[in-house]
Amino acid sequence: MDFLRPSTLAEALELKAARPEAVPIAGGTDVMVELNFDHRRPAALLDLTRIEELRTVERARIGSGVPYARIIGELGDVHPGLAMASRTVGSPQIRNRGTVGGNLGAASPAGDTHPVLLASDAVIEVASTRGTRMIPAADFYVGVKRNALEPDELIVAVHLAPAKGPQQFSKVGTRNAMVIAVCSFALSLHPAENRVGAAVGSAAPTPRRAHEAEEFLAGELDFASPAPLLDSVKRRFGELVASAAAPIDDVRGSAEYRRHALAVMARRTLGWAWQELRAGNDEDREQPCA
Repeated sequence: MDFLRPSTLAEALELKAARPEAVPIAGGTDVMVELNFDHRRPAALLDLTRIEELRTVERARIGSGVPYARIIGELGDVHPGLAMASRTVGSPQIRNRGTVGGNLGAASPAGDTHPVLLASDAVIEVASTRGTRMIPAADFYVGVKRNALEPDELIVAVHLAPAKGPQQFSKVGTRNAMVIAVCSFALSLHPAENRVGAAVGSAAPTPRRAHEAEEFLAGELDFASPAPLLDSVKRRFGELVASAAAPIDDVRGSAEYRRHALAVMARRTLGWAWQELRAGNDEDREQPCA
């Protein structure tokens, strides 16, 4: 096995073009596990840890090599949903090493950040020696552990607008921490656009948006004058979120349980997000005149 260590993005793209079979490695939290268990034996590893261009953080652009710990520490107020999801990833050691870029590269249906990226309308920046492409998150996941990357492309960054409204993330696992999601759910409210983003994870061959649930909720919410939500609205939203999933029975949980859990998480996260929005509106009304 060859070990390739570029120091710049340009050099990494040249190596990837010459060796498309080379497997990129950043935090190594997925790749090293597969190697240790002999699930994969690539001809070459492409080490991206020395490339500073992949470790830059901006408000609307996160380098693919930025670890979860930095997202939690530096972007919690800008991208609260992504920070919430990042806090649920593995242990502190994993959060210090693992990256959103790695999560995207693995494209596991159970990846914790995927529902947030979908609900937040993220766009994935990928590059090769041929140029740069911008892929909406909704088009990035094409199958179980399969993404839209061409063999010579690398993930460079994730673009997502700073949150303009409440965001929530919730996941269910077989224990409280350091666990793969049985299922997960992300919610993003966009009050200025009278719009809702909702997505499920670990409940279908790929992470996916819950379009019917989004449309229903956008038609029920009054963002300008947020009154308490009816229980019937929460229940219907939960039902539509669950119907967006296509789960299977496996060692972590049954399809029936996943649908039930998604409905519960959808109701709860909607309640939390709406309460946050109403509290913010009350604070704005109470501000004294200048």
